[in-house]
Amino acid sequence: MTPPPLLVLGVGNPSRGDDALAPLLLERAAVELAPALARGELELLTDFQLQIEHALDLVGRTRVLFVDASVRAAAPFEVLRVTPARDASATTHALSPAAVLATHAAVAGQPPEAWLLAIRGERFELGEGLSDAARENLAAAVQHLAALVTGSTAWAAVGREVVGRP
Repeated sequence: MTPPPLLVLGVGNPSRGDDALAPLLLERAAVELAPALARGELELLTDFQLQIEHALDLVGRTRVLFVDASVRAAAPFEVLRVTPARDASATTHALSPAAVLATHAAVAGQPPEAWLLAIRGERFELGEGLSDAARENLAAAVQHLAALVTGSTAWAAVGREVVGRP
């Protein structure tokens, strides 16, 4: 079976304050984009962190959108182009989006077009709730994701290319 052309892969820990941004975005996207999901246009996948195994989730895709919370992104979010690159994360337990792409290239060939939706977060302590600012940034990111999927917004980098951690 052919996988949906777009994979939205969110990473974050719901128990660590604003690190919950990506899992929450995927929860909302499941409702907001239900028709596109039903038509097989995209797949939503969430995990605590990127692992080497995620390289195989990219097989057969046209495009992947990594979603993560970031203290360095401009509010409410940035959309950044990701290219394959081996970085320091390739030797750690969790990988960067660029390292996942490089792993895919090494084991399965040319990776799909890749982007990062970096949602601005402020608080990441264990047991914290979502900050008010992150809640607003999340709402804007959900709208932007819906616009990307429906084609009413172009896929274009805002800011910089991502090689390591966002």
